Amino acid sequence: MKENRTDNEWVEKIRTSNQQAFVELIDRFQEPVLRTCMGFLHNHDDAQDITQEVFIEIFESIDKFRGDAKLSTWIYRIAVNKSLNSIRNSKKRSFFKNIESLFTGSNNSGLEIADNNAEPHEQMVNDETSNILKIAINSLAKNQQIAFTMHKYEDLSYKQIADIMDISLSSVESLIHRAKVNLQKKLVKYYK
Repeated sequence: MKENRTDNEWVEKIRTSNQQAFVELIDRFQEPVLRTCMGFLHNHDDAQDITQEVFIEIFESIDKFRGDAKLSTWIYRIAVNKSLNSIRNSKKRSFFKNIESLFTGSNNSGLEIADNNAEPHEQMVNDETSNILKIAINSLAKNQQIAFTMHKYEDLSYKQIADIMDISLSSVESLIHRAKVNLQKKLVKYYK
């Protein structure tokens, strides 16, 4: 596998429907894209679905790549946008499901029992902690959430995040700082 392709080589090969180049691109970026999606969606199956959508979008939209930014930056932008769209659509579905349950009397909460090897009490504590953290992160202002998620879950540098979000480096530093402060305020009552 040729991993040292330049952005132009990747783009030109994929534009000419070179399947091998596209497979190599998927191999190179699949894990980082999945981690990015997972950072927003907090559900592995949903993150995998969105990851597939990201690569479909890349294949279908490669002609729109202008080269203003690095190819990896463009790919991350697609992953972030698709993840945020999925969250928005999920909230809409949840809203309409709640409205429907009011009129039908249905009370299906959609709760699932996890099948794993943890002790029930331990699993409940882990689930609750994870849920509290997800709620806190999702309650951040959108730009804070994006910057924080890309930094903590994807381990991207501030410079990479600035390129992806198309903002200044100092703006990224400020967003991440404010996200940490806001998370600390939201989570302090749980950890006293």
